[in-house]
Amino acid sequence: MLYLAGVVGFALVILISVSLHEAGHMLTAKRFGMKVTKYFVGFGPTLWSFKRGETEYGVKAIPLGGFCKIVGMTPQDDDVDPADEPRAMWRFPLWKRTVVMSAGSITHFLLAVVALWFAAIFMGLPNPALAGPQPAYVKVTDCVIVGATADNRDCIPGDPAGPAKQAGLRDDDKITAVNGVPVATYTDLVNEIRKLPPGSQATINYERDNSPQQLNVNLATVQRPPVGEPDGPVAAVSALGVAGPVPPPGVPVMLKHNPIEAFPATASYTGDLAVNTVQALQRIPQKVPALWDAITGAPRDADTPISVVGASRLGGEAVEHSAWEVVVLLFVSLNFFIGVFNLLPLLPLDGGHIAIAWFERIRSWFAARLGRPDPGHVDYFKLMPVTYAVILIGGAFTLLTITADIINPITLF
Repeated sequence: MLYLAGVVGFALVILISVSLHEAGHMLTAKRFGMKVTKYFVGFGPTLWSFKRGETEYGVKAIPLGGFCKIVGMTPQDDDVDPADEPRAMWRFPLWKRTVVMSAGSITHFLLAVVALWFAAIFMGLPNPALAGPQPAYVKVTDCVIVGATADNRDCIPGDPAGPAKQAGLRDDDKITAVNGVPVATYTDLVNEIRKLPPGSQATINYERDNSPQQLNVNLATVQRPPVGEPDGPVAAVSALGVAGPVPPPGVPVMLKHNPIEAFPATASYTGDLAVNTVQALQRIPQKVPALWDAITGAPRDADTPISVVGASRLGGEAVEHSAWEVVVLLFVSLNFFIGVFNLLPLLPLDGGHIAIAWFERIRSWFAARLGRPDPGHVDYFKLMPVTYAVILIGGAFTLLTITADIINPITLF
């Protein structure tokens, strides 16, 4: 029940965020004098509505977003009352149209930044000292999972005992070498273990309480894909029976800040988030085959995109395990991603409208400098095939991610 409540609650939070996105468009449009005739949460049949002033507000039956209707968004809009022509959006200065069209994404960014600032004070943000490759501090596991699975499941009867635990390694030991080969990071450790013949013996050098020590371990044999390639060919490899990387003893994973320190901490985390979001967008095309493989039975790559369904399931899972920092950071990441995505210069996204408006201005500027007639406005009707193609591709991708999130979801615990 707690998981289900978390899923529903997180889905509701996403819906509220999207509704605030549309409210950002509406409020800025009204502030500049544009006419807004409708503001609705959801799509489909109207469940409830009321009219205040010139705007109808309401809720529709399908809670998958929202919309607001601004009169005359393009010069080709043919449903503009002659009396409203002076207030048509396309007639307003470029900077005002840019503010209105970007207000939705700005709303998402504000939600993310404010949530981060409060998180920095009351919950803490990820410790930057733990960013990047870390020394091979380990957590010793009770067993090893033989099958080629990426699931973080508990041990079950039949799982072989963990070799590291049997040999005497403990949590927070820092492994420094395997068979005399130095390992600087946890990834180095995994790579060196994988190089050894399955089921062989390894000499492990490690540090415990800053004291160098050594022991021999009889490695287990498991089935795994190559390191960093969850969709690669599965083969028999050696396993030590440790998990990681884990932070060094005494180093907190999350750092709390006072209200003043929270500002630079929030700015730093936001910068990292921006870089990661752009990189995630760039990886989307290459992750489509992995999504299809996940639907057809392959292990789900944790780096594949997720839908609202997947995000809600992760939120529910985090609530079930009382991992509130995961809930907050998931909310932050999702809002930041939606904000950046909506600014992509593609119709029908907000970024597409902004790009066309600026293209018109630049084209007119060059025409004036060259002594040529103003080419006027872009014909949106000529762009409809491209718009439909974007909608079709986006719809297919959304269907693919939703299906993967239902059949083979990403899990945290």
